[in-house]
Amino acid sequence: MWLAGGFVLLVAELVTPSGFFIMFFGIGAILTGAAASVGVVTSPVIQWLTFTVISVLSLLLFRGKIQAQVEPNARPPVDSLVGEIAFPVESMPPGAVGRVALRGSNWEARNEGDTALGANQRCRVTRVSGLQLGVVAE
Repeated sequence: MWLAGGFVLLVAELVTPSGFFIMFFGIGAILTGAAASVGVVTSPVIQWLTFTVISVLSLLLFRGKIQAQVEPNARPPVDSLVGEIAFPVESMPPGAVGRVALRGSNWEARNEGDTALGANQRCRVTRVSGLQLGVVAE
């Protein structure tokens, strides 16, 4: 039963978007079934304990590594906008809030520099605060 249940869990991992959780319980069930079939663990209580320990340990040890291999290019955080070049949609005096174009979208921005920004003048993003960018003339 352990072996059959383990293979069912492995197949369930393949057909569902579980995020690499179910497979470790399948591995635990298969290893428990193998240990039970050779007579290493005979008591049902010990079998359940073996299944639990193997499943949880394999989950903790290997899930992060497998996810890093499958999804190596995680999206960068929004703070990666710092240092990017933006273009004001309208002129912005020092300290004023306006809109800038960046990566194909318009963002709310505050001119944090000492000089006014003209429309379409290159400026650099210095900070991200929520959905507002801080920009200075380049």
